[in-house]
Amino acid sequence: MAKLTPKLILEGARLTHKTDIALALNEHPRLVGPRRYRYHSPLISAEWCGFTPWPWGRGPINFEPGGEEEARALAVFDTWVRLIELQPHYSWIIDRFHLSAQAFQLTEHGRAPDFTALEERLRALDVHLVLCTRRDGTWEAARAERLLVSGNPSQYDNLDLFRREQELLRRLAGASVLQVLELDTTDGDIDAACNQIAEWMASTGGLWPRETPPV
Repeated sequence: MAKLTPKLILEGARLTHKTDIALALNEHPRLVGPRRYRYHSPLISAEWCGFTPWPWGRGPINFEPGGEEEARALAVFDTWVRLIELQPHYSWIIDRFHLSAQAFQLTEHGRAPDFTALEERLRALDVHLVLCTRRDGTWEAARAERLLVSGNPSQYDNLDLFRREQELLRRLAGASVLQVLELDTTDGDIDAACNQIAEWMASTGGLWPRETPPV
């Protein structure tokens, strides 16, 4: 069997099951092979709020623009991509990345970093992008479900922010040079979503190293 080396970015507004799907994909046999025991494989996220010493602080997505934090955020994206470049024959799953940073910065500050060079590096690595979306009319029910477990419920007060973010992410994904799958995750069926992603990745050859296609 050819070695499995999928590289996948999951993007989407909140309440679109991105993290649930990322965690499930990281153990899905079609993407990482059969597992007879549990072991680590990379699952990273630009949503980690590592720039400030308090919960739900700033990080590579919601950094303060035009200064040291922006430079640090760009260095984070560069470093993560460099890690993948150094270890290309491995599986890498990313829960939110550069499109989320662009969407936040455009919405909050009217400008965003130019990730053209970063995307070219991602394309050279055969990184694929899945945009998780939710159908109109279902945001309220998703919020009610999330409030049962959220440690920061106020972030779900204004669902219009999520709707606008989804449309902005659609435009950004449409302009991306990466291979993109828009995936409706409204029903919350994580297994079905993972299977659909696996089928798509297989159809594009994205599950295997380019130099060793499946046999």
